[in-house]
Amino acid sequence: MKDVERIESDGLQFKDLNKNGELDPYEDWRLSAEERAENLVSMMTLEEKAGLMHITSERRRGGFGRAAIPNGGRFPGQAAGAGVPNGGASPGQVTQPDDEENEPEEIIAEDPFPATIDYINNRKIRYLIIRDNLPAHDIASRNNKYQEIAEQTRLGIPIVFTSNPRNHSGRIEFGITEASGQFSTWPGQLGLAAANDASLIRQFAEIARKEWRAAGIRKIYGYQVETATEPRWRRISGTFGESPELSAEYTRELVIGFQGDEINSESVVHTIKHFPGDGPVYLGMDPHTEQGQWAIYPTEGSLEKYHLPPFQAAIDAGVSSIMSYYNRPSNEMSVPQLNGEPFEDVAAAYNKAIITELPDKMGFKGYINTDSGILTRQAFGVEDLSMEERYAKAVQAGVALFSDVNDPAPLLSAVKSGVLSEEDLNPKVTLLLTEIFKLGLFENPYVNPDEAQQVAENRESQASADEAHRRSIVLLSNSDVLPLDNDKKVYVEVFTGRNSEESTSSFKELMGQSHQTVDSPSEADVAIVWAMPSTYEISPEEGVSIDLNKDTGIDVAKIRDIESKVPTILVVNFDNPWIINQIEPDAAAVLGTFGVKAEALIDAVYGRYNPSGKLPFTIPANLEAVEKNASDVPGYAEDFDYVYSNKAGDDYSFGFGLSY
Repeated sequence: MKDVERIESDGLQFKDLNKNGELDPYEDWRLSAEERAENLVSMMTLEEKAGLMHITSERRRGGFGRAAIPNGGRFPGQAAGAGVPNGGASPGQVTQPDDEENEPEEIIAEDPFPATIDYINNRKIRYLIIRDNLPAHDIASRNNKYQEIAEQTRLGIPIVFTSNPRNHSGRIEFGITEASGQFSTWPGQLGLAAANDASLIRQFAEIARKEWRAAGIRKIYGYQVETATEPRWRRISGTFGESPELSAEYTRELVIGFQGDEINSESVVHTIKHFPGDGPVYLGMDPHTEQGQWAIYPTEGSLEKYHLPPFQAAIDAGVSSIMSYYNRPSNEMSVPQLNGEPFEDVAAAYNKAIITELPDKMGFKGYINTDSGILTRQAFGVEDLSMEERYAKAVQAGVALFSDVNDPAPLLSAVKSGVLSEEDLNPKVTLLLTEIFKLGLFENPYVNPDEAQQVAENRESQASADEAHRRSIVLLSNSDVLPLDNDKKVYVEVFTGRNSEESTSSFKELMGQSHQTVDSPSEADVAIVWAMPSTYEISPEEGVSIDLNKDTGIDVAKIRDIESKVPTILVVNFDNPWIINQIEPDAAAVLGTFGVKAEALIDAVYGRYNPSGKLPFTIPANLEAVEKNASDVPGYAEDFDYVYSNKAGDDYSFGFGLSY
């Protein structure tokens, strides 16, 4: 590994990052991060400043790199597909927008690729998103290669490798959770919330931080801390549920667990998202789309009461950055919020009141990181502006880092044409550099690949994760059928709408390793039916469906037929608060899961673990309740008969959960 020269001063060693043979203030690790950043900004060219304000996906032969998860796409010890929520896509499967460039390909971790080298050397980009699902060893090796390239540039500014979450079971989906199975594998974020223990969140965050830090990933695009108030919203599975208080408590533990009490050389910095909360999206529509661009606040005081508390907790914990949401708030469908002034009719990334004035009032000291595509596909409300004008409006609104943009030329053009000034960029660049200095990357950006793999494979870490899986399971009802006796003959079937047969086969195989399974309900003493629905967008006018039917991947008639033939344990994977009134009443027992490993479910079913989880959101009574709900208010706070009640009279409301 080629290293830069060292300068000795007062018997101490310093890197000569700009190769001038002198100790410049930014090279002096005895100074504060702020002092060093101020000095470095004064040395940077406009091109270097513009490049630093962009974060882009690391490119591999023209596309985003991918590598399959080992062991046929299974998590260690997990049946493929069986424990995977939201449609049952196998753990190695990638779901992403139609983009031929993004197809999986075979890659060699150690080989730098020309496109990424161009980003570093010529476009001056220093924040890179890694989207591959590679072993920790290979991520670390790649980090070292690119850091070596960056260190040889004019000022030696290091790379900040960034990733979406990598530690959860579930569907691999572009831009959300793009990797799993290489580090310790925990339940989904809703599952962590269902475990109902803030200390577990801290434990998870500290373990994950060690794994990320060892591999050289120093910034996380996460976590989603929005309050899930609209039950049809398609991103609920990435939240802590509908309670702003619980979400705030867990957010604090996440930020401190990953970053530490202060950002330092062992930290993984957080980009909490999506400010000020995607929860009240119109009809549950996808905010990536034109029809889903609206955030609505029909309830007085809802933004402050329900949606800001988790972000306030992140800010109080010293979160490094915040990602703004795609949405633009709708004045037409909202009542006045905060100071009573109308919202500016533009997306958050262009909205100074949302991304500067509001965070400032909350005490935020970090920087604003946009979501991907806000300059092009999701330029809501500024479609008539030129690219240079969009950059100018976003920067002047408060943006410091533009996500998934690999060409700084329009930002340079905005400055050179006078739409922006270089002085507009300097405070943003200073914030970014301060983060990099605090992370210790200027002193040592390199990691040990062998150690990274050892940390990732730590058995104690996975044992802690497995315990979290078990603790995340919620027992909703039980007519004395659970826990099962080991000698019961069991029929199992998984409903996913995508690969139900494959998932059923895998789950049955796993069950059959220690229990007797049969091929039909008529042969069985009991059935286990695992329903894994996925949301379905009906139309821009009707919104998203969370009803259980063929569109959401569930064969209701078949499930009811099984329930009529044999006592049935109904397991529902809740990515959303599904409408379960068609399949719940005739079940002998009901369990809720949230991206859980199949082994954990089996442990709960057979009494090797007594379920203790609690619902992180309220289950709606029926379709009418969903259509009547106020999108900006949690289910527990709805002022009508919103919650589903079972035949025993139990309400499936936030915080509910039984035990044996």
